[in-house]
Amino acid sequence: MKILFYNWVDYRDDEKRGGGVSVYLRNLMTALGARKQVQPVFLSSGISYDLVARKPRWERMRHGPEENRENRYEIVNSGVLSPSHHSFGNPAQQTHAPTRDAFFDFVEKTGPYDVIHFHNLEGLPADVLEIKARCPDTKVILSLHNYYPICPQVNLWHQEKRACSDFEDGAKCGSCLIHKHDERLVRVANAVAYRLKRAGIRPGMRSFDLLFHRLFRIAHRTGRLVGRLQRGLRKTPTVAKARASGFVERRQGFINQINAHCDLVLGVSDRVCEIARSYGVRPEILHTSYIGTKQAEAFVETKPAASLPKSKTALTLGFLGYMRRDKGFFFLLDALEALPPELAAQVRLVVAARRGEGEAMRRLELLKVRLGGVAHLDGYSHDGLDDLLRDVDVGLIPVLWEDNLPQVAIEMHARHIPLLTSDMGGARELAGCPDMVFAAGDTDSFAGRIRALLAGEVDMERYWQHAHAPQTMTGHLDELKRLYSGENAPSLQAEPSAVKAAAL
Repeated sequence: MKILFYNWVDYRDDEKRGGGVSVYLRNLMTALGARKQVQPVFLSSGISYDLVARKPRWERMRHGPEENRENRYEIVNSGVLSPSHHSFGNPAQQTHAPTRDAFFDFVEKTGPYDVIHFHNLEGLPADVLEIKARCPDTKVILSLHNYYPICPQVNLWHQEKRACSDFEDGAKCGSCLIHKHDERLVRVANAVAYRLKRAGIRPGMRSFDLLFHRLFRIAHRTGRLVGRLQRGLRKTPTVAKARASGFVERRQGFINQINAHCDLVLGVSDRVCEIARSYGVRPEILHTSYIGTKQAEAFVETKPAASLPKSKTALTLGFLGYMRRDKGFFFLLDALEALPPELAAQVRLVVAARRGEGEAMRRLELLKVRLGGVAHLDGYSHDGLDDLLRDVDVGLIPVLWEDNLPQVAIEMHARHIPLLTSDMGGARELAGCPDMVFAAGDTDSFAGRIRALLAGEVDMERYWQHAHAPQTMTGHLDELKRLYSGENAPSLQAEPSAVKAAAL
């Protein structure tokens, strides 16, 4: 079986872009590469550009790690920049014939493929899905790791402030980005980076950093100026209306392409499938497929704590990931600052995240006075997770957007650390326990769950009886094999029971 996997960034990217999806794809490519009679091929697009030539083309990966170069390719000079916000509002996200044709040529020259599995469409125009018409015997699958087909910002998160459930016929999209980069300068910066990398000057080297990041800072400053000019244009009703109409066409165009050409659409949680269906994706092609992870091995090796908290002096809460508003970090600060003193004194906080902006670090420092203890680690590695989480009683997933299924949730869940989650996104499905769910953005609701945990009112034995074991890579590969061969699990015809159970 020959399988083509696509994501906007190479899974062996030197700059480690792509977050949890890239981690997953590294594991997937490695695991599939070890299986007999399976040839996995990987394609990325939207990052590499030439300084002069503009025509899109495909080529074998010519930079980055040498590993598996024979099966790693990229499209150079794509009409669609990656990631999505670099091409925000560009009609090329829907259709760009030269890029589409380069993709078609790649499939023709390197195929035939039994399966083409898109793990994103960023970096390509949506009309590449028409490959199904050219290759009717190839199964075309799209995994939804974010909401890019629905939202050009990818996460249904408006102006870096709040979740977006109504785009007001496209009007909110036109005012969504706080800063918009000038696409021309981004292309130039990417072209410089591409040439440097091909010359063996890789990200992380001093020479690369000096040349590339200086140029990108120029692009960023120029982009802010362009953004101010664009905001001025939005005051003109005719221009604003035209922009809004374009975003309506974009959303409907993506949904139409998906419904017409995808054999399957895989949501990484039930909640993702439910959202996709609400926006018009055909229920009969939707299927929940929890991703596999090496972290699942820890589920067999660990056991739930006999009681909570483990320490008699404090309930230790753990937050992993990013100090970002959409991830709920600033809400978490609000909620902990608002805890009554008697509760706050019984709570200890462990944060493993790269240092954030000054406000975040100042507030974190001040919490040391209110809480029973605060520890901050400037990021973490997977190898150090066991030590990091050893004393954590409860993992926190306080997201304020419909986070598809955060990797950090799986990492903690796999170590039998119960999760206290908001009522948004897919993390709550891992346990399906309403007693461990609070209303997103509601500090009183959060405090109520902390009070219940400290009082021993949450039945942890029942929590783990109903919890799902995380998907192993082996189990995930077996499921993919069934899906690829046409042995589809029941499609999403009704509201998933897991979503009903977890709803407040």
